[in-house]
Amino acid sequence: ASFTIPLRTVDNITVMIKLRPGISVGCQIRVKNFIRSELKIKPGESVTFTFTCSTPEKYFIMEIQKNIDCVSGPCPFGDVHLYPLGLPRLNRTFIWDVKASTKAGLELKFSAPWLKQIEPGEMCPDFISYDINSCIDTATVNIGTFCRNGSVSRVKLLGGVVMSLHLPWNSPLTTSGFSIANRASIKRLCIIESILNRESSVTLMSPNYPLGFPEDELMTWQFVVPSNMRASVFFHNYSLSNCERKEERVEYYIPGSPSNPEVFKLSDSQPANIAGSFNLSLQGCDQDAQNPGILRLLFQVVVQHPQVDENVTHLVDLSKEWNMTVTIHFEGWPNRIPLMSEPICLICKDPRTCDRVLTLVSGAVYKISFLCKDLSRLRITAEKGISCVDLRWCQRKIYSLLVPKAITQLPIRLQKFMWKLLAPDLISIEVTSPSLKLQQHVPEQRCNTSYSYSIVSATPETELNVGVFCPGGSIEKIQMRNNITISLRTFGKGFLNESNHQDLKMSFVPHIKDECTFTVSPDPKAKVYLQAPDWPYGLPPYVSISWYVIVPNKQVARLGFSKDRMGIACETGRAYVNIKEETLGAEETVRREDELLPKPRNMYHNFWVNVSNCKPVDKTQLTLQFWVTFADKQIDLGVILAVVAGTGVLVAIGLTVCCVKKKKKKSQNPMVGVYNANVNTQMPGKQGLFTKGRKNNESHVYAVIDDAMVYGHLLKESNGSVTPEVDVYRPFDGPIGSLPPSPPPFSFRKDIKHSSNTEEPPPLMDTDHDTYTFAHQKSGQSEDNGDTNEKNNGDTSVSLLENKEQDGLLE
Repeated sequence: ASFTIPLRTVDNITVMIKLRPGISVGCQIRVKNFIRSELKIKPGESVTFTFTCSTPEKYFIMEIQKNIDCVSGPCPFGDVHLYPLGLPRLNRTFIWDVKASTKAGLELKFSAPWLKQIEPGEMCPDFISYDINSCIDTATVNIGTFCRNGSVSRVKLLGGVVMSLHLPWNSPLTTSGFSIANRASIKRLCIIESILNRESSVTLMSPNYPLGFPEDELMTWQFVVPSNMRASVFFHNYSLSNCERKEERVEYYIPGSPSNPEVFKLSDSQPANIAGSFNLSLQGCDQDAQNPGILRLLFQVVVQHPQVDENVTHLVDLSKEWNMTVTIHFEGWPNRIPLMSEPICLICKDPRTCDRVLTLVSGAVYKISFLCKDLSRLRITAEKGISCVDLRWCQRKIYSLLVPKAITQLPIRLQKFMWKLLAPDLISIEVTSPSLKLQQHVPEQRCNTSYSYSIVSATPETELNVGVFCPGGSIEKIQMRNNITISLRTFGKGFLNESNHQDLKMSFVPHIKDECTFTVSPDPKAKVYLQAPDWPYGLPPYVSISWYVIVPNKQVARLGFSKDRMGIACETGRAYVNIKEETLGAEETVRREDELLPKPRNMYHNFWVNVSNCKPVDKTQLTLQFWVTFADKQIDLGVILAVVAGTGVLVAIGLTVCCVKKKKKKSQNPMVGVYNANVNTQMPGKQGLFTKGRKNNESHVYAVIDDAMVYGHLLKESNGSVTPEVDVYRPFDGPIGSLPPSPPPFSFRKDIKHSSNTEEPPPLMDTDHDTYTFAHQKSGQSEDNGDTNEKNNGDTSVSLLENKEQDGLLE
């Protein structure tokens, strides 16, 4: 096909057809009888040409540039047309280079559906784009690249402008979509107007983005928002230059605000929940000539309808909490960055301070509100640290691992609550669930509760995933040697109801040898599955884990392993499984990694299961799982018969002893009491408890009297006088010593050394009263007095009547 392009001189248009960059010559332009690879048509020329191929759009591009001089003559204001007509179907760029004085302003006004700014390198969906550049003297500033279908309705510039429209070869567009108007000086680099008349968001960038904003320049964005809508500003990416003078900042002009303009740093949280239209300005500074740095900004403005509960505030009282943070965020944070086209959910800690993510710290009280149509898209993540500083204090304290009411009362789902427990050296951590107990999540026994606990024990070198647990199991407590992190995760809405029944607690306990120890108290009617930590990846090398299983009375436990072997080959050391009942004389069952694990067996007492790992050969891991069931103990008939026979024998022996004793009582004289003169009846360390002599106090009046003493008719005087009353005790009136007849505990009994020293020992401060008892020493027994080397090998136990006769001889 043949093309003719006539250009008028008055239009000042130049057309240039040239090869696309990076394309080899596969097609050429024929002008009359000349073949060439490019063609330039100047103002006032008319050229007819053809292409030597049928698909010239694959090889050539076209530029149509119109120069407009608004300095020396009048400007052709109004709509801008795509001229000339009848151009070949090539990828083409229309360029309007407008020269204007810096004392005046130019306005580019775009027809609906307006423009949308994109980042450099992005492509527009229809491949139609606009480039706007500002020209001040010899400097050119890229205002931005825009696609159709957006909110940018006008761009005002100071001085000249270079406007480019890029069209693909198959675009049907016949109009430029904008007009040029003359305006008074705007006294800044540019003003960009964005109309947001419905729920939407717009992303905008500073000029020259991602390169630096011009030094000491000022620009403004004007946002036209209906008064019944709410706008919020978010800075997603920015950097600052090195300023010598002034300070880089943003300024907001909000109609009706008492503090216009409101000045913010780029690092500040930007205003939100703005009612109606507002302006945002970016101010640069005088930069350091040696190291200027880069000032740039990419931000987003979100416009929403005011929410139904916009004025509803929620009180979050963290004043009594310590070392805790609470973060309210969108779903998927922080790994997922929401698309800017997604509906926005905002959390506000005051009417103008809102963001997609809000972090609250302990020790303060907050009043928060939400700008969000669907609160189910928000989540809460919290973290609390508990550490032990003073061992004497923290070892006596029990900490409750509960989610505070301030969090559970919010209309936001709790996603995760983490407790970071830090223990000093030689101190371990114990986690208990006294009433609910914990169930380990295993394939054969899955958790179906609304929340679970993930427990990880960590050292600077290794990390041990203890497992996932939920309430309602058989594990009473877990002791761990190192620092641990407990993460509570919720599933569904049921946690709000079940959170009232949490009973997880922790404390700091003395150091344990194993990496982890479980105490298991199963339900006798349930089958319990337990597995080693780091399942299914395998226990780390040289780690030892123990389980202590409590067997209820009248029950017998059945212990079995899920596999025949440990499934590991050791490179260094050996791996062992040890089983032992906690009873006297119980044998310990030991299996190495190269041996079969024990067959299911009955356990009649509480028992231990321990697994100790070696350094495994590559690609082999120690994974251990076992189960425990219970049944009632079966009593053997032979045992019953033996018990009955033994009882009969004991009854017969008892009857015989009673008969002999009764006969002996009838034949022997009654004993008033038995007194051992060689027993030290004073407690060690209480030498001065009795400050009076034996003759001056009533210490010889016995608190315990033989039952024979109540029969007064047996105590007849030698002269045949009348016997005393049956229930009257006649005290002993013979010679007495200075010590009471109450012996010390058995371990302190010593032989008494007779001494003529009657000096009373000094009194002691301890005034506890001793209970007097009788001491009977077996024949042939000898005890060391501690004061002398004398030994008494005879029978030192004599009756009081015999003692009276001995005392008379001594006198």
